[in-house]
Amino acid sequence: MKRTIRTAALTVCALIAAVGLPAGVAQADTTTPRTDLRVLVVSDGGPATAAVEAELAGEGTPYTEVDLNSASRPTIDAAFLSDTLDGRPRAKFQAVVLPNDNPFATGSAEMAALAAYEQTYAIPQVDAYTYARPEVGLQYYVYGGYAGSLDGVTAGVTDAGRAGPFGYLDGSVPFENNDASVSESYGYLAVPVVGADFTTYVDAPVPGSSGRASLVGEYKHDGRRELVVGFVYNQYQEQFRLLARGIVDWMTDGIHLGASHSYLAVHVDDVFAADDRWNSTYNCTPGDVDCTDPGATESTIRMTSADVDYAKSWEESHDFTLDLAYNGVGSEDYKEEHGGSDPLTTSLVADKNDFRWINHTYSHEFLGCEQNTTVVPWVCATNADGSTKWVSQAEISGEISTNVAWGQAQGLPIDTDELITGEHSGFFVTPQQPVDNPNLGPALTANGIQWAGSDNSRDPQQRQVGSALTVPRYPLNVYYNAGTEADEVDEYNYIYGSRAQGGSGICDDNPATTTCLASPLSTTTGYDDYIVPLESRQALGHVLSNDPRPHYVHQSNLTEDRLLYPVLNSVLAQYRALYADNAPVVNLRQKDIGAELQRRNAWKSALSAGTVTAYRIGDDVTVQAPPGTQVTATVPNGTTLGGTAYGSAYAGERSGWTASTGSALVLTLPSAAVAASGTAASAATVDTTSTAPRTTVPAGVTE
Repeated sequence: MKRTIRTAALTVCALIAAVGLPAGVAQADTTTPRTDLRVLVVSDGGPATAAVEAELAGEGTPYTEVDLNSASRPTIDAAFLSDTLDGRPRAKFQAVVLPNDNPFATGSAEMAALAAYEQTYAIPQVDAYTYARPEVGLQYYVYGGYAGSLDGVTAGVTDAGRAGPFGYLDGSVPFENNDASVSESYGYLAVPVVGADFTTYVDAPVPGSSGRASLVGEYKHDGRRELVVGFVYNQYQEQFRLLARGIVDWMTDGIHLGASHSYLAVHVDDVFAADDRWNSTYNCTPGDVDCTDPGATESTIRMTSADVDYAKSWEESHDFTLDLAYNGVGSEDYKEEHGGSDPLTTSLVADKNDFRWINHTYSHEFLGCEQNTTVVPWVCATNADGSTKWVSQAEISGEISTNVAWGQAQGLPIDTDELITGEHSGFFVTPQQPVDNPNLGPALTANGIQWAGSDNSRDPQQRQVGSALTVPRYPLNVYYNAGTEADEVDEYNYIYGSRAQGGSGICDDNPATTTCLASPLSTTTGYDDYIVPLESRQALGHVLSNDPRPHYVHQSNLTEDRLLYPVLNSVLAQYRALYADNAPVVNLRQKDIGAELQRRNAWKSALSAGTVTAYRIGDDVTVQAPPGTQVTATVPNGTTLGGTAYGSAYAGERSGWTASTGSALVLTLPSAAVAASGTAASAATVDTTSTAPRTTVPAGVTE
């Protein structure tokens, strides 16, 4: 033994002498591979790989797509996948996503190259949707499994899934069943092959039996790891949205650029003011510019002190804060008409610290073009030369500054750099006003506005207007002119009803975008039975999509039948039943939402420009970006940056934004994470000849 050690020592000395290094000087380690933080997605154009790409893009995780349908696509070979950089072996991708376990032809050299790459650098592979068969560690479904529709099935995260990539979920994974007449999901439930190294992460009950079988699991074989997903999906379906974060975490070992959270914010507009009520006889809203029948008498809806007490109590019991967008003139007008007293203002001011407040302009005036309401629909008024008459900069500034002064006089805790204009006016509104009021930007700048609410349904991308960046807001289909369920349902029936049913006929004229109601909803049960489930599902979809944009309703929805609460109760109850406590809803105010969108847009631009370099060597993750770039990453708990904990905790991991100085940011991973991620496997014989999803199957079994 001593002779062996001596021989080794002599060999090292000889090597040192050969390269001309002084004795005792250690060589730099160039044997540990470098793995670039980028995902390779091989797409067949199907919905499953598109969904994974959407998740990567949404999180801000860079990926390279190879489109199998493109004649000009690159060939996937060893040179495409890896090389040597600065004397160190480099894996160009930290994960591989395939449409199934082997989308290439029999005997494919590309699949062989991928398999060898995954072995050499311990690179995980996601099979976005594949057929249950022994090649992926599963029995054919006829042996104790199932193939068919999964609509309405409630799958479950196993103990291994909760301890692994899906630890942010509480356990249930419900599959959508939004329309009983349409098949919305299809998949395979299968049991692992005896002796296979297969770990089930998500399973579901097998119809007609008391057993459960795998729906998502990890298959280890031949020095490789595959995440086998046995159901097809698209990026919008709830079952995928629930699992998407975990799929990315699995493929990246929880170490990747980008981040994902669940956001929900709700803006309540027109607080202190009154909203006009829908008239079911004339199918319009008296007081609006398009309701001109003289018989349509005006009626208004306004909150009361009891509604303030209810809102405060609701917030406390649901651990959620509402954002109140206020118009000061509503209070002053009410006082003028009621002997100087306004109980609503008294209550809201007394409880002002229980809410967040946003300037909604003083009198909710339309701040775009001057409206000519002598015609329906209205048009922009014009000057003698035919040019558009615009609301002036002085008028816009007055609406902003007067409301700030009024709010400050009441002691409201407002941020003066936030604004929501009435009806999002001043910004373009088609078809009447296809451009922003040119006086809007200067008025925003003059008043120091940095964050201005816009309507996501017509202006979804954040953009600069004067000094402000827009914050697109999702409208909830709970109408501003409805205080009761009967009002809401009657208007809903009119808007979405066919002409044959006495509706507006919008759905008749626009069948590609609007579906007619099969029959009018009941005014007594239609809200709870139809509208609430639909609106809460849509809102929950935004929450599950890593989308921070706020939703907005109106003060009329907090009074009378209090229409907002059933929707929010449903969203929050569903979310909290699906997610673990380590992944709470993030409830941001407008300026913080705007800043989040701003950072994301800048990050995506930096990634697109190729100015970000990120890689991992051993227990170090290095990110290089231009000075001022906000860098974001998701890493395991215990990761440090400069000796202190990186980012903040969320969903069992840590993530955050860090401003780059131009120097390399080095994140140090905890030793447990390094060990868990595995090391490069030794070469092994790998079967790369089988195609997927078709192969030899038992008689009677079809895909």
